[in-house]
Amino acid sequence: MIKYSVRGENIEVTDAIRSYVESKLGKIKKYFNAEQELDARVNLKVYREKTAKVEVTILVDSITLRAEDVSQDMYGSIDLVTDKIERQIRKNKTKIARKHREKLPASHIFTSEFEAEETEESPAVNVVRTKHVSLKPMDLDEALLQMDLLGHDFFIYTDAEDGETNILYRREDGELGLIEAK
Repeated sequence: MIKYSVRGENIEVTDAIRSYVESKLGKIKKYFNAEQELDARVNLKVYREKTAKVEVTILVDSITLRAEDVSQDMYGSIDLVTDKIERQIRKNKTKIARKHREKLPASHIFTSEFEAEETEESPAVNVVRTKHVSLKPMDLDEALLQMDLLGHDFFIYTDAEDGETNILYRREDGELGLIEAK
């Protein structure tokens, strides 16, 4: 069963839009067991320049699937985002099954029909470089300065106030994001 949460920014979510989202995202139910609870969060945004952004996040047990698309056509973006989610499921099913074999068998999440499908074996992960970092306490402004000085798109540091590990990163739109580890 999929629980939908459809939210709009600068757009009213009509019954037509809601039913279109539910019918398109309903296609992914075939990959999961019938008793599996899926939580689909859909954000629809319309910008001044008449572009539409569709963001979909699906939570399943310990797995998070996420995709987004920006275009002139909201319905087309919904289609593309659904296809992206399906590709993620197909691509990562083997990895998920392998990683959680002892903890959570793939049959707990995916249907047996999907497990029987041929899946492309993804190439082995090849780590080409390992870096060690010492996390020194600093505030957000100092972390931003350090990130800019290094020329990186992200910076890991320990917050001076609460002692927690944070990750500062530059988003695709040029703005900044902050991940606070708890």
